Amino acid sequence: MKFLAICGSGLGSSFMVQMNIEKILKELGIKNVDVEHADISSASSGAADVFFMAKDVADGVHLADRVVILDSIIDMNELREKVTNVCKELNLV
Repeated sequence: MKFLAICGSGLGSSFMVQMNIEKILKELGIKNVDVEHADISSASSGAADVFFMAKDVADGVHLADRVVILDSIIDMNELREKVTNVCKELNLV
């Protein structure tokens, strides 16, 4: 299972989201998920099982895969809720 955090340049904000997702997965006791970060051009179908991205970035991305849109990339409560929901949907928790 692979989660991919996406931002415009693939540097700071996507890396921050990646680290926060990893923290949440650890809290949930989930170990079999690889989390990476990348730029928007890496958001291609099949590159990950779940893509996490900010609303402004998501407007330019059209994927058939599961996409989680974040209203705020710094809101840990929102991220925790969305990661938990995705993990429940995928029977990881």
